[in-house]
Amino acid sequence: MDTEKSSNSSFEDLSNINELETKSSQVEESNVKEEVKNNVQVETKDGKPQHENIKSEGSEVGVSIGDEEPCDVLGNGQLVKRVIKQSQTSNRPARGDLVTVTFTGRLANGIVVEKMENYQMHVGDFEVVQGLDMVIPLMNIGEVAEVSVDSRFAYGSLGLKNEKDDSANVPADSTLTYEVHLLDCKSEDFSDLKSFEVRRKYGTRKKERANFWYNRNEYNTAIQLYRRALEYLDDRDGDPDATFDKEDLEFSNSDLQTLLEDRLIVYNNLAMAQIKISALDAALKSVENVLRCQPNNSKALYRKGRILEGKGDTKGAINLLQKAATFEPDSKAIQQDLAKLIIKARREEHNEKEMYQKMLGQAKKLEQKHKQPQKQQNIESSKLKLIGYLMGSILIGVAGVAIYRYKY
Repeated sequence: MDTEKSSNSSFEDLSNINELETKSSQVEESNVKEEVKNNVQVETKDGKPQHENIKSEGSEVGVSIGDEEPCDVLGNGQLVKRVIKQSQTSNRPARGDLVTVTFTGRLANGIVVEKMENYQMHVGDFEVVQGLDMVIPLMNIGEVAEVSVDSRFAYGSLGLKNEKDDSANVPADSTLTYEVHLLDCKSEDFSDLKSFEVRRKYGTRKKERANFWYNRNEYNTAIQLYRRALEYLDDRDGDPDATFDKEDLEFSNSDLQTLLEDRLIVYNNLAMAQIKISALDAALKSVENVLRCQPNNSKALYRKGRILEGKGDTKGAINLLQKAATFEPDSKAIQQDLAKLIIKARREEHNEKEMYQKMLGQAKKLEQKHKQPQKQQNIESSKLKLIGYLMGSILIGVAGVAIYRYKY
């Protein structure tokens, strides 16, 4: 999991969920022991204590498993679970299990803002608010609980807009109270995931939920769900007991084509989310998976162009956006980004020329500095030569006059 979170993130690290489970288990075990201690003995008519026969945990009839008092899961009052109806078993879901739940979420004023019936989800896959994702592993099958979830583990500072009913909007920083009924739990194995219908159903569900978190700027959460979607939209069997490392599943050509198209959509979305958190190398790998199958995919070309821009390759980005524009000439986003890149390229070219001119100017100045001493030396040597010629001429003239006088 990426450690970075957006400022509005309502999801936090779930790595301590086992610790929370252990803590809750200890609390529940203590409560059960206390209840057994208080009720294990009854007095007979003669006043002597007599032990009742109590069935062990997990039996269909016997001691109910659950908390009668509220359980402060995190110890800070931000996530509180209270059992409304106890379960008759001690069977709890683990992370990754497929569970079926019915839940209703309310604001403090009692307005229902979220309601799901017989909703299937994988525990720990961000398919519900984090508060529920953390509490469901602490429930037993058949249990009904009331869960108070602080906004930090619900919809945070963004809240949640209800497109159908404005009165059911979740305001920013709202604490929600959920009534949750855990109906069923199943630990899936690889044999459960070899059906085309199941794989596409799960993959599509993860993709749509990832889109939900992406639109809330929860990019790290969206990335995790996009990756989970890709696991289900693969046509390869990852069963470790398979004859080979991974074997092709027996799907029809139309099914394989459908899975491929869905997978490419997810890769495109994944690349965009990775761009948002500046994971450019990972985004480049994601988009290359699309272009390998669809070289003219305009969205993939556009995303790759943005990646190259982020890496400083403006010319390469322009080429890709120009190609993308030929496939989507009406796309305003492509046209706007392309215009910005062209202006940026011209500015870079202008700055580059100025830099070269400065470099050349400095070189000329240095050259002139080297030439000036040489010129001075040449001038001085020329002066000395001229003086030498004059002195020689004078001496010759004087000598000639002296000889002439001596003779005559």
